[in-house]
Amino acid sequence: MSDPVGRPVRDIVIIGGGTAGWMAAAALAHRFGGTETSITLVESAEIGIVGVGEATLPQIRYFNRSLGIDEREMMARTSATIKLGIEFCDWGKAGDRYTHPFGAYGETIGPADFHHYWVRQNTGGDAHDFGEYCYPIVAARNDRFALPDEDPASPLDAFSYAFQFDASLYGVFLSDFAKQKGAKRVEGKVVSVQTDGETGFVAGIALESGREIAGDLFVDCSGFRGLLIEQELETGYEDWSEYLPCNRAYAVPCAITDTVGPYTRATARKGGWQWRIPLQHRIGNGHVYCDRYISDQEALDQLMTTLEGEPLADPKQLFFKTGKRRKLWNRNVVAIGLSGGFLEPLESTSIDLIQSGIVNLLALFPERDCDAADRDEYNRLMDLEFERVRDFLMLHYVATQRDDAALWRDMRNMEWPDSLKYKIDAFRRRGIVPEYTHGLFLPPSWLSVFIGQNIVPEAYDPRVDLMSEQELAANLERVRSRIAAAVVQTSRHDDFLENYGATFAGESAS
Repeated sequence: MSDPVGRPVRDIVIIGGGTAGWMAAAALAHRFGGTETSITLVESAEIGIVGVGEATLPQIRYFNRSLGIDEREMMARTSATIKLGIEFCDWGKAGDRYTHPFGAYGETIGPADFHHYWVRQNTGGDAHDFGEYCYPIVAARNDRFALPDEDPASPLDAFSYAFQFDASLYGVFLSDFAKQKGAKRVEGKVVSVQTDGETGFVAGIALESGREIAGDLFVDCSGFRGLLIEQELETGYEDWSEYLPCNRAYAVPCAITDTVGPYTRATARKGGWQWRIPLQHRIGNGHVYCDRYISDQEALDQLMTTLEGEPLADPKQLFFKTGKRRKLWNRNVVAIGLSGGFLEPLESTSIDLIQSGIVNLLALFPERDCDAADRDEYNRLMDLEFERVRDFLMLHYVATQRDDAALWRDMRNMEWPDSLKYKIDAFRRRGIVPEYTHGLFLPPSWLSVFIGQNIVPEAYDPRVDLMSEQELAANLERVRSRIAAAVVQTSRHDDFLENYGATFAGESAS
């Protein structure tokens, strides 16, 4: 017999540690610490974690803030640097370079959105690079950073920032936080799962040691294998490889040889792309690729021969299939992290999808019977998150003019999802960026890729023509000059980090 409605969840069991497991444990312990609800995380030191994700999105700051985490302490303990955006090299055409920033372009200079004024001037061939109208882009290009200004009249107001950190150290940091809040860690491998014969709910797990752990709600953070969500509940997987075909990666850290800039870099390659992520103590590097277009050995050689410093470890190979579970909440199991799905790391969305899963779980936190309405709403929200991230990632691949390798030709000529086709057509025809109520990436993000990869609107908002050519030129130059002047007054990124307590490689053993 199922539990009656109204019985609260008393025992939450998290399967797996790593970033996903300890983010979930930290948030749940913060919410339920001091109550009768217990949080137990089960992980095995013998089972490795992926642990190469080092770049984040600005939403991580709000997650940390909601837990009362001190940013300065977190940065020091995770060897973090600042991230103002992602620099994309060679994506539209070989030699192209643009930045996806964490901030707005321009400012209000008339009734139309700012980019329409730039499009009009660009049509005449007189416009500066679009990135020069965005403070975080200009700051990143000059290796500068200062905390946002609370004055809405300042150019330093209209931007945000994220972190580039050691993901394994972030997990350790959150582990300490969660345990201080009352979460318990149990070491051990799960060898069997018990389910309720009537409801199909997971009732408990048994460990290799013989210990059994019962629970009311289970959070599956077991990685790609999906120990509960897939191996036990057979939820099913939506394979999106046709849309995002990259299925492998090599990752390797190297020594720092130059200035640590406040941005991540993604460089397009023959069969995929290569990342560069600067931390305080190393540079994170990786090559994401599809084995249909390049061999493992060629992908590895390309990565190792383009490192800027001495390798600090052996390269690690990863295998994945882009997509998501058909349900991220099935019965009384919620899949968070890689157990729920994976979209390649091009826009650093993995940790944000973990965060979304946690935030939505807390908002829809169930009674012990896990009402179907709560599950359905959770799955609807997470489906939207995954699908809209998928479309944004696809945009980078399909908005290309490259003709030098099969991957880029195939991606450009593939059949796009209707949702992405609508966004591209709306911008190409009229410069409109449709905005969603739910969705991670806001119009400035879409604008950066559209314009950065040479999709320029055929028409602009007619209200722009209310401004004369002379007024238009003067207004755009005022915005550009104001941003340039603000950046000159901004401290260097390295100086900011040192004032925040950073320790760079070479200053101490790490």
